[in-house]
Amino acid sequence: MAPSVAEPKFAYFDSQKKAFNSKNAQKYTGPSPYAEKGDKAVVEFKGPQKPSGALDAKHSFNELTPVIGREYPDVQLSELLKDDELLRDLAITISHRGVVFFRNQDITPEQQKVLADKLGKLTGKPESSGLHIHPTAPAGGVLKEGTDEIDPEVSLISSRLQKKLYINNTGRRYGFNDKPFDNHGWHSDITFEPVPSDYAILKIVETPSTGGDTLWHSGYAVYDEISPSLREYLKTLTGTYAQPGFKKALDNQDVDFYSGPRGSPENVGDELTAVHPIIRTNPVTGWNSVFALGEHFTRINEVTQEESNILSKYIAQLVLRNHENRVRYKWGKNDVAIWDNRSVFHNATKDIFKYSTEERSGVRTVGIGERPFLHKDGKSRAEELNGQPLAYN
Repeated sequence: MAPSVAEPKFAYFDSQKKAFNSKNAQKYTGPSPYAEKGDKAVVEFKGPQKPSGALDAKHSFNELTPVIGREYPDVQLSELLKDDELLRDLAITISHRGVVFFRNQDITPEQQKVLADKLGKLTGKPESSGLHIHPTAPAGGVLKEGTDEIDPEVSLISSRLQKKLYINNTGRRYGFNDKPFDNHGWHSDITFEPVPSDYAILKIVETPSTGGDTLWHSGYAVYDEISPSLREYLKTLTGTYAQPGFKKALDNQDVDFYSGPRGSPENVGDELTAVHPIIRTNPVTGWNSVFALGEHFTRINEVTQEESNILSKYIAQLVLRNHENRVRYKWGKNDVAIWDNRSVFHNATKDIFKYSTEERSGVRTVGIGERPFLHKDGKSRAEELNGQPLAYN
């Protein structure tokens, strides 16, 4: 029997009432003073973490592709929350498989917050890292249970809200970075923060009859597509990750911008920008991933603009042309996806903006992890699993 699921209540542009109101909060102007360097969210990499095996011994699962994606057909996350050993195994599995799916879940927004935070804590995230508060939180969101107050640590993912803020009827965002290379919507969440996300959870509660699918692409696989000599060069580079589009969108609607702290004391400022490595090591798996891609990635720092454009376009093409390194998921009502933002990119299809009058809405919680780093002992996922170097000629 399907579980009984309580529907979260949504608020849209309710900032003049009892919605999340940041007008009385401390204002942080300009970029974060920790945009390039900080010490509050640094982790010491001690080698890849190993699961206990308890989760897979207790629950069946299906691998959705050889590279990325797993589904647990009989798990209720609300029950899994009661067992830290199983949760730690789940976190490690998510970091290995990139994204994991669960059908028809009864988890509440409050439980979703606990889950997002625990996945990181059980795998060693810094004590200063909590849950992200999105800069656009004052625009509307999910109401706290039993109140008419918006919970800033829960993001509303809504086609209605996107249309209002920054997506027109062609499915194209306006006000966002203009770039000489096109990522076609691929991104990793909140890379504009000095301390970005580790695990993100999305529960879809309103689904169109068709369309509105989401795709995930493995950043490990992008790294594995690159020849060893070019990898070594990319390891020496950093990138600027920035997003002025959110502030422009809120200014157009006369809605306040939340300048922080946003899940970490280093995530402050009303100019969303940060510097991160082009290649980063996942602290859970020890595998390297390309990080320099997406709507928030601006440029490679240590080269000319022309060279940055060429390298960035090449990396983007590794995602756009390689279908075997991704998984596509068709949402059912109350389905949940959990992914590791450090090592995957995702992309929601824009078909419902172009060809449908139906809407899609969901509840997202985003854990804050550690400052991205590249470790000398980071490895290729494919080469470690295959037991031998890949051939590139």
